[in-house]
Amino acid sequence: MKYTNPVVKGFYPDPSVCAANGKYYMVCSSFQYFPGVPLFESTDLVNWTQIGHVLTRKNQVMLEGIASSGGVFAPTIRFWNGRFYMVTTNNTTHENFYVSTDDIYGEWSDPISVNQGGIDPSLYFEDGHTYFISNGSDADGISGVVQCEIDPATGKKLTKSRTIWQGSGGRFLESPHMYRINGTYYLMAAEGGTEYGHMITCARAHSVWGPFTSNPHNPVLTNRNKAPYIIQGIGHGDLVQDTYGNWHIISLGFRQQHLWMPYHNLGREVFLTPVSFKEDGWFYAGADGTTDASYEIEGDFTQEIKSEYTFANTSPDIDWCYLRHPEPANYEFSEAEYVLHGCKYTLDDTASPTFFGLRQRDFVMEFCAEVAIDGGEAGLTAYMCENEHYDIAVQKGMDGYEAVLKLNIGGIKHVQAVLPLKGAKARLVVRADNFRYNFFVAAEDALPEKAHTAEKDNDVKESSISAQSDTAAKMKEYFLGCGQAKYLTSEVSGGFTGVIMALYAVGENTARFREFYCRYAVMERE
Repeated sequence: MKYTNPVVKGFYPDPSVCAANGKYYMVCSSFQYFPGVPLFESTDLVNWTQIGHVLTRKNQVMLEGIASSGGVFAPTIRFWNGRFYMVTTNNTTHENFYVSTDDIYGEWSDPISVNQGGIDPSLYFEDGHTYFISNGSDADGISGVVQCEIDPATGKKLTKSRTIWQGSGGRFLESPHMYRINGTYYLMAAEGGTEYGHMITCARAHSVWGPFTSNPHNPVLTNRNKAPYIIQGIGHGDLVQDTYGNWHIISLGFRQQHLWMPYHNLGREVFLTPVSFKEDGWFYAGADGTTDASYEIEGDFTQEIKSEYTFANTSPDIDWCYLRHPEPANYEFSEAEYVLHGCKYTLDDTASPTFFGLRQRDFVMEFCAEVAIDGGEAGLTAYMCENEHYDIAVQKGMDGYEAVLKLNIGGIKHVQAVLPLKGAKARLVVRADNFRYNFFVAAEDALPEKAHTAEKDNDVKESSISAQSDTAAKMKEYFLGCGQAKYLTSEVSGGFTGVIMALYAVGENTARFREFYCRYAVMERE
């Protein structure tokens, strides 16, 4: 059957996968967002359903004051002796820790720390032994992939940390994972940095402690020389065997906005690439060591596409996320409306503002909600980080209520447009494509004489994915302005996250969000 990459769209980086009980389970990085470490389930490696998060309690992860792209890095999930383990790094506190559960749908344990440095930790279980692996430096100061044996019940080291491989020569050796296949130990890692030079490399040995010999064909997977090409940054992968005996690498990668525009705003996404073993025992990925847009693999499945997200078909506990640890009293949820209570923190702060978001999953989209406030400010944001976000909101001004568009780029805050309103309610719309975010407001009681309307802007067309309600159809829609998508990208903002499309509220107010949807254009698959 044929599938198209990415198999999970949007900001779900650093995927790790394990097989258990006839299914596959995957975790991804979450950085400063909460709950931490999204958890997915699949029966075919192509269709993934998010079933929850691993870090759901405040005591499991410290996020207070953590800036964008800090926090939870690169988790690994493993299944051993009837129990699931997830190991990760809080890169802000420099702590490697793991949690575990025997119920994949339930709560995970309190964290257990391991006294070994580095990031991107992994676990390998064999014959009653538990090995903890990360990048970094060992007790003798030798840098590379570092390993020790631990007691899984306590995290206590049973051996000293020792460097077992120093990579193939690429910078930023990271994401080490150990496997035993046909009696041989394979160590797979990422090198080159999680950017356009990203790659997956490997080595092998006859012992879990090495010595490890590098694959002479390294890298085994990379898109670094595949340009111009939409799919870039392939790396940080995990090997998994399917029920047919075939091997695959599940990895991160990102999609450029355009063949000739090296920017990505959706974050690092999840890609699936078939793996084959050569006669000499080394493996290679894809047809030519690269990840392509689609593949034919063995299996009976149909790749599913979800094109619309609403209050009714999403779960606040699964699909949505907060910035850092939220104040629960500021959020009320029902299928008809989400009520957000503003606080003193803004989207520019590294505290926890009133913010509730969905990951942007594709370039062409429409994000829409009716917003009613009783003071302060509330609306929709395309949020990359504290210094880069675009906000459209209803706010209480000096002379009454108004709709406003604010662009924050590099910490430079610009009010691009203001539309006076007669009331405290408006329908806010964000329409995005590969190149920009366009912002609209519709209200029955606007004062349009000061507004720039969509009808006056020949470059802004009505979205083909728009489906206004009867109420919205009666309203006059005004175009407030736009922001270029390239300013909400890792190439401009830095860091490791992607755009979150969110509802937010600021100040002493209650904001009611109704008639919400996030809709994506359905593109035909190849």
